[in-house]
Amino acid sequence: MLKIAVQKSGRLHDESIGLLKECGIRINNGNGQLKTIAANFPLEIYFLRDDDIPQYVEDGVADLGIVGLNILMEKNKKAATILPLSFGQCRLSIAIPKNKIFSDLKDLEGLKIATSYPHILNEYLKAQKIKAEVHEISGSVEIAPGIGLADAICDLVSSGSTLFSNGLKEVQTILQSEALLIGGENLIPENQIILDKLLLRIKAVLKAKNNKYIMLNAPDHRLKAIADVLPGMKSPTIVPLAEQGWSSVQSVVNEEVFWDVIEKLKALDAEGILVIPIEKMIL
Repeated sequence: MLKIAVQKSGRLHDESIGLLKECGIRINNGNGQLKTIAANFPLEIYFLRDDDIPQYVEDGVADLGIVGLNILMEKNKKAATILPLSFGQCRLSIAIPKNKIFSDLKDLEGLKIATSYPHILNEYLKAQKIKAEVHEISGSVEIAPGIGLADAICDLVSSGSTLFSNGLKEVQTILQSEALLIGGENLIPENQIILDKLLLRIKAVLKAKNNKYIMLNAPDHRLKAIADVLPGMKSPTIVPLAEQGWSSVQSVVNEEVFWDVIEKLKALDAEGILVIPIEKMIL
């Protein structure tokens, strides 16, 4: 049986469990339990503190883990990235009081910087040849300058509202983070087979989230140009309509270029464009 560690609470918990459920894996994680076994897939799930997940994976207690890149880099354990999961995006940034002037990284020289990520911050400052005092604290980092504990902070930022409410401004991003599926060494062959099956499901879910299925009507003399705009997975599906000189075109469009593609299709006289979400996409 494959064993995976996920956050028991926190910003990655809901999306981690949601991803497994979207993969068709039935999980009962109620009543604050710390581990459970999936009802319809050979998977045992451990619910842990995110800080502990890399250690559990390195020790082989868990075969896999879902954890942020920030935690993986900070803990510096022997665990490899298997797959980025496209959720939990945030950044690790240095912030200073709003009334302080910041021109470049040299302004950090000699400052005391409070953080929960001393390893990442020290490595960054070393690479930038900046000498600053790193003060490790475990939580509520954003209040450190306000109570005189530090001159600046290095902490996770999503919207920036927490920094703003504590009189801070973001001045330098040192890491872009997202959720990762990580794994340890020496996975036994039986579990490698299970992992391959799990990866097939996860990739199908992630691929579907990043793509849209579209259907449209177009005049036949525009089909070649439209096919160039809409390559799809191999090529678009084209079906003649009952009305002479018109066809229905069906294809898949990546979310990142969706609106650009729609504008080009409209310019090529496409009509009746329907956009349909994809539940799974298996390549």
